Parts: sequence; structure tokens; C-alpha cells
Amino acid sequence: MNRLMALIAALAAPSLALAAPLPADPLGSPMWEFHAQRLFGSAPVVFDSRVAVHMPEIAENQRVFPVTVDARTLPGVKRIVLFADLNPIPVAVDYAPTAAAAYVSTRIKLDQRTPVRAAVLTADGTWHVGGGWIDAAGGGCSAPPVSRVKGDWADHLGEARAAAWHERATGETRLRMTFRHPMDTGLVENIAAYNIERLTIRDESGKALGEMQVGGSVSEDPAFTVLVAASGPIRFAATDSAGLTFAGIAQP
Repeated sequence: MNRLMALIAALAAPSLALAAPLPADPLGSPMWEFHAQRLFGSAPVVFDSRVAVHMPEIAENQRVFPVTVDARTLPGVKRIVLFADLNPIPVAVDYAPTAAAAYVSTRIKLDQRTPVRAAVLTADGTWHVGGGWIDAAGGGCSAPPVSRVKGDWADHLGEARAAAWHERATGETRLRMTFRHPMDTGLVENIAAYNIERLTIRDESGKALGEMQVGGSVSEDPAFTVLVAASGPIRFAATDSAGLTFAGIAQP
């Protein structure tokens, strides 16, 4: 079972005892304790302004909602988990920036008004949390993808594009990857769950730069932007729940 599936399974597990009390939720979400106990277990949790979650205040399109997580001022980041409290599939992305900055940008679906949060695990075992409430119309996770309605999804399945820009001042490369994929949630009648589950990023030598577990609440035709420590060609590969792999290469 991959890391993201373990997280989702944990959300349905019985309540866990914590070694320390949870901090009070500044957003007042009715689901905060439920998710925190299952995502973080007994690890210490703090709300931290250094976890910057950039997103619109209102979702103009609940199927395609842009979110950027920037935790580059936190030292020793090991994981970034992006989740929406009131989504039926809460966890959208679980990203391990192996040789990358603590930064990830993507687009997610929203099923109703909900807190959208990022939880960042640092090397000392502490989870740092940031986020905010988002106003959204209902149905982002339970409406059929546009490509399903048009009927052309299979003609373009797996088409991958990427671009990379190397920044000499920082030594980092900004990498943006896009894939054609319906990202079915399984919540639409007669359409089974079918989504990209894993994304790996490597440099020219094969060294791991980052690995991401992806959930069905990421938007149709997903896009991901990361900052990696590489200046040469970057290879990436996405694997979906049917076992298909879609690979590509980007040259800064």
C-alpha cells in the first residue's frame, strides 16, 4: 500500500490516542481533530505562518482550484501533505522533496466550502500546519470530468508536457509538468475511480529529486510545479491506478 493510500485508510480508522493535546484550530473546522489524529498520530503539531498556502479566497471553478504551498523558510522539510477538510477525498498530494525545495503547486477539486491546508513534516518529527477557509460551490469531486462528457478522454490519455527554467542565482530549477488524465474520483455514477497515483522526478543520473503520492481530488488534466536541485535534463514519470506509466523529460 503506498503512502497516500495509507493516509486515506487512516482517515477511516478508529480514533487514536495522542501523546499531547492538539492545538486549537484557528479555522474552527468541525473536522480538524478527526483529520489531525489520523494524519499526524502522536507527533507534535503546530500552526505555523512559515507554511504559506497561496490560493484564491473564492473558488470560481470548484473543479480546478489552484493551490501553492511554499514552506521554504522551514528547515529540514521531509513531507508536504495538501488536504481539504471537508472533501470526500481529503488528501490531494503527499510530496517528499528528496532533493528539492519545500514548494509544490497544483490544482484540486473542492466539493463544498472547506478549509484547505498544508501540513509540513520537518526532520525533528514536528508537523507544521497552515491554510485557510475557501468558499466553493458544491460538486467539484462528484461531477464528471469535462473529457468524459466530451468523450475524447481516451484519445489523449497520458499525454505529458513539461517545461523547466533554471535559476542561476539559487541553483534551483522550476519544473512544471502536465498530464492528460480524467482523474476520476469514483463518486460519479457509473464511472469508477481512476487517477494518477504516483509521480517521481529524477535527474539525468537517475538520482531521486522528489516523489509525490497523488489522490483523486487533484483536478482533471493535473499540473504540478516544483523546485528541484538540478541544472541538467530532468526525467519524470507518473503512474495511474490502472498501472499505466506516462513519462517525459524536461531540459532547462
